[in-house]
Amino acid sequence: MNVTLGRAINLLNAGYSVMPISEGKRPLVKWKEYQAKAMTPDDLASYEKNAKGFGIITGYWDVECIDIDLKVFPSIKEGNEFWEEFVGFVSDYIDDFTKRFVICKTVNAGYHIIYRCKKIEGNQKLAKLKGHDQALIETRGTGGYIYIYDDFKSKIDYLGIELITMDERNTLIGLCRYFNYEEIKDKQIESITVENEGLTPWTDYNNRNQVIDIISNEFDSVKHLSDRIVLRKKGSKDPLHGFIYKDSGLCYLFTTATIYPHEKALSAFSVYAYKYFGGNFSEASKELYKLGYGERKIKKIEIERPEIKAKDLSFPIDIFPEDVQSYLIQNQVTLNHSIDYMGCSLLWLLALSIGNSAKIEVKTGWREAVNIWIGLIGKAGLGKTPSINAVIFPIKKKNAFEIKHYQNEYRKWKEYDDLPHKEKKDHEEIQEPKRRQFIVNDVTIEALADLHDESPVAVAVFKDELNGWLKDMNKYKPGSDLEFWLSCFSNEAANLTRKTAKSSFIESPLIPVLGGVQPGIFGQINTSENKDNGFLDRLLVCYPEKEIEHYNENSINQDVLDWWDGYLNQFFDQMRKKVLTYDKFGEIESKIVRLSEESQKEWMRIFNNVTDMQNSDSVNEYVKSMLSKQKSYIPRFALILNCLWAFDSGKDFYFIEKNVMLMAEKLSNYFIAMSKKIKISMIESSEMNEIVKAMKTSSTAEIVTAINGLNPEFNRSELAELLNVSRQ
Repeated sequence: MNVTLGRAINLLNAGYSVMPISEGKRPLVKWKEYQAKAMTPDDLASYEKNAKGFGIITGYWDVECIDIDLKVFPSIKEGNEFWEEFVGFVSDYIDDFTKRFVICKTVNAGYHIIYRCKKIEGNQKLAKLKGHDQALIETRGTGGYIYIYDDFKSKIDYLGIELITMDERNTLIGLCRYFNYEEIKDKQIESITVENEGLTPWTDYNNRNQVIDIISNEFDSVKHLSDRIVLRKKGSKDPLHGFIYKDSGLCYLFTTATIYPHEKALSAFSVYAYKYFGGNFSEASKELYKLGYGERKIKKIEIERPEIKAKDLSFPIDIFPEDVQSYLIQNQVTLNHSIDYMGCSLLWLLALSIGNSAKIEVKTGWREAVNIWIGLIGKAGLGKTPSINAVIFPIKKKNAFEIKHYQNEYRKWKEYDDLPHKEKKDHEEIQEPKRRQFIVNDVTIEALADLHDESPVAVAVFKDELNGWLKDMNKYKPGSDLEFWLSCFSNEAANLTRKTAKSSFIESPLIPVLGGVQPGIFGQINTSENKDNGFLDRLLVCYPEKEIEHYNENSINQDVLDWWDGYLNQFFDQMRKKVLTYDKFGEIESKIVRLSEESQKEWMRIFNNVTDMQNSDSVNEYVKSMLSKQKSYIPRFALILNCLWAFDSGKDFYFIEKNVMLMAEKLSNYFIAMSKKIKISMIESSEMNEIVKAMKTSSTAEIVTAINGLNPEFNRSELAELLNVSRQ
């Protein structure tokens, strides 16, 4: 027997109501009457022989007990860890907790916390573990009793019991309730109509955001427990106002002094809806969709296809699915955007979306990735940038979100990282975030390598003007920019040996490049040195016939823009989330796309045709040098187009069919023609320059006469610019 009769009588004399206990901790007497009055010492002594112990009747003399049963934990270790956390948590809010409350250890792996208070209640269940019906914490008050033990974990025993205030009791009860796991779900979003079967805006928002960040203007996280974050309103003297479960991310508030509902589960999306839309979940969902959350819904819409002259469609627009063609044409006839610039921009964007998720196997031992470099040539004011943005705006918006998200996560990590070591112990560990940005503009090679290390699928370069990128290509020597870019083009490992580079190795670099360049600048860069090292032969050029156009009263329908936004986002997500896979080491495992039998025959024909042009005496040497790169580009075009057509039709993309290979050939022919065009233009420009310099003392009329005699089809605009006169 743990407690002697003499000790039991001492407790009786101190004010407790004590009764004898039999086997199994059951009362040895009918104890209801002793809830209102105490036994006498003689009555208690009469049960000494049969008693196996003694118990304290709670409720009498204002005695109440918090009973913590650690048997509900799977292991003793987990139970002990919970107890240490519990004591530390309560001690933060109740001064001298272990000095003022009676705390004793029970024989069955648990603890009693005993005190007196002028107002107590009946027995209550305060907390239970997830997946358990048995209580973890409950009270023993009016109508209850507890067994008397002698293993005290406090500075006082039963005889030192104190009378606490109602506020202190409420605080202790409230703290115990914090450890209750409620099977709660955020039911706020069930009323929202789901229009698509993919990732919803609210689910995507919940995946990418945390409640604590959204409510940080109103609540502070004052404690990180093992399974939840404790919240308190800013400036409040009250200890607690709610918590956030770490496993589900759901918030549960007790306070009513806030815009958020109390005692309801709140996800990040629900908090967002209450904070910015007064609880209107449909409007909140629509706004998040506009901001780029959720898989983009594709609605089949009819886009007007006006008649357009063949000469205005020099880019082979029919390589794209019909709905994509319609979108490009609609932009051309309403906003005067260039089909050529838009088509090339789309190729770049498709390559970025695919990245390292897929490669094409031309034959055993020869695989190509989708790296493409495109220069859009045209004079300033011809609308290169608007044409580009008409195509790529959905993914630019997605990229901007990733940049902001990283900045926010980095700020939180930096605040955590700067905490003193002691404070970090009470704070949930925060890992340094990785950047998911996938489009860059003005960036150094070192920074680009670091970013690609964190975003290994692909990082694309988009510059309104490629002048700087082209001019930065110095001589081909170890460690140069040029060496890095040539490795990237071939998707071969790039190694930076510079001291300033944090990440010195990229195993599978995939960096598509897109930007504009003015003809004069391109002529300066198009040197024999850059031709000899093969750099310029890798750059696909687009140099369409385009003039500045008058105001167009036609307008594009917003539904068309929304459709395009959804279409491209869904393609991007499909390549990055469904096609993209990783091996057991966390490295990207590219899907391999192969040629069908018919496609293989067409490829052999195309390859041999290009070879014949390379060997031909009638083909200009300038063009010949870029033909060898077309043997790499054509399979890349086929892979890009195959992914797009498979996505558009919902079919398998693992084999390149004949029609796709023919499309790739058509696209290659376009870029070969463009290469010839830019060469002719540069020759004419060079000839005119030489004549103008030689005749600098002559009149304008004499110079024009001389050039016209050499080439009656000379470029009037370029000569006018050289002479600083009007074209007329």
